[in-house]
Amino acid sequence: MADQKESCVKPSKGPIGIPKAESGEIPQTIQKEDYMIAKVRKPAPDFEASAYVDGGFKNITLSEFKGQWVVLCFYPGDFTFVSPTELSAVAYKYDEIKALGVQILAMSTDSRFVHKIWQENELSKMVPGGVPFPMLSDAGGLIGKV
Repeated sequence: MADQKESCVKPSKGPIGIPKAESGEIPQTIQKEDYMIAKVRKPAPDFEASAYVDGGFKNITLSEFKGQWVVLCFYPGDFTFVSPTELSAVAYKYDEIKALGVQILAMSTDSRFVHKIWQENELSKMVPGGVPFPMLSDAGGLIGKV
């Protein structure tokens, strides 16, 4: 396999810890018994997702934030009527929330490329400088099912 260019991001893993098919691929459907369910007072299930952040692309894992508070905002999709108002409201409070030691992650089923265009064409007009936190992609919706 050829080396990836610096600007490329390898495909993300999605939910981590889910048994893979013999081919090595994560199945498109997940049985309830195949994954860990999020539970109160227990560590959240780990995942890896492609993200648009700080003007570029990178993969982010939830485990990167172990020991920290994380607000994970799921929203239906970019370029919808409600989502920009929800994310811009969080973005306006970002400095206050970050001062409390809380990391914010936003996630939808849109790709990281759609997040980039949405940030450049819409969100940056609503929030000076755009949304300051990572926008993650859950294209197959598997992370949202955990």
